[in-house]
Amino acid sequence: MNAHVVVGVIPGQPAAVVETAADIAARYDADLVCASVDIARYTVAQSLDGTIIASSIDPELMDERPETFDPLLEESIGRTLADRGISYSVRALAGNPAVELAALAEEVDAVMIVVGTREAGLRGSLREFFSGSVAVHLAHHQHRPVVVVPLDPKPHGTQLPWAGAD
Repeated sequence: MNAHVVVGVIPGQPAAVVETAADIAARYDADLVCASVDIARYTVAQSLDGTIIASSIDPELMDERPETFDPLLEESIGRTLADRGISYSVRALAGNPAVELAALAEEVDAVMIVVGTREAGLRGSLREFFSGSVAVHLAHHQHRPVVVVPLDPKPHGTQLPWAGAD
């Protein structure tokens, strides 16, 4: 049975997150499990094959259906991993990203979880406001190592995007 590395992926995310996770998976001779979590839905049930049945958090949109992985994101991951020679799969999840990534890591007995830092700008700030830092939640609420890939590192002394102006 192969080891697994779980990596959180989102559309538009820099390839560095998947590349770093792939490097780690190669070092552990592990399979890479690329998981995308829809924060606008929640899990209702899970099939034996791992398929998630989810519903919208909007009570007016009671639309239970299987969660599907974004085909453009899957294509992008495939291009990134094309010449790396590692086995990978994709999983579509729904709910709180930290909770869902931790549950998936538990399910596959992952050696670690890899996530990227939050995006700079309004979209990233809104996502973090509503869901909090996925990396921080993972680091405090589950037992596996968490690797955080810096996506837009700032030199020391530079004001960080979430810091208020003086």
